[in-house]
Amino acid sequence: MRQIPLELPHRIALGREDFFVGDANAAAIAWLDRWPEWPGGGLAVYGPPGSGKTHLVEVWRARSAAVRIELAALPEADLAALANAPAVAVDGIEGSLAPAAATQLFHLYNRVRAGGRTVLIAARDRPAVWAGLPDLASRVATFATVELAAPDDALLMAVMRKQFTDRQVAVGEEVLRYAAARIERSFGAAQAFVAALDRAALGAKRAASVALARTVLESDPARPDL
Repeated sequence: MRQIPLELPHRIALGREDFFVGDANAAAIAWLDRWPEWPGGGLAVYGPPGSGKTHLVEVWRARSAAVRIELAALPEADLAALANAPAVAVDGIEGSLAPAAATQLFHLYNRVRAGGRTVLIAARDRPAVWAGLPDLASRVATFATVELAAPDDALLMAVMRKQFTDRQVAVGEEVLRYAAARIERSFGAAQAFVAALDRAALGAKRAASVALARTVLESDPARPDL
């Protein structure tokens, strides 16, 4: 009888030692290593879903003792309390900001900088897309800005290896090589593939093999929107 796979929670490792560096993210890591010497007191990092933005934020938080806040919570946030933190990370920016969120981000930045502290902003799009408020755009224009680009095969394999480890799934290098050569070149696609292969292995009560990976890929689960 075929087992119905359950979506069980799994621990996600987010330490600096778990962040794999390649051409796609080397510039971002270099800027983190330069902290707190950031122009304008800020760093804006942007890239597609699953590109490692939140992991990057967590790596920086461990070093800076920053407080992290999601954009959705910003309009109701206590800016004075946030500005008193050692540093601030704003995550979850997608598309252009609503006026209330843009205004709140502008005021938060001013308060943080008045205290001589720093801000890291993680977004899906480049600042020209989301920093539409003129006052905010003028502040962000002084930031260092870095893109998390599409990964190469080696980085895709490293990311998938980590995600399988997070799920406590044993997988051979041949599976990683097979998948990296065939999925879309994005972290979102790697994440979708790992989840799909994990489900398939559980459902079939089989190891995560190249043969099973082939079956999974033929059903096209490696798109980042799955």
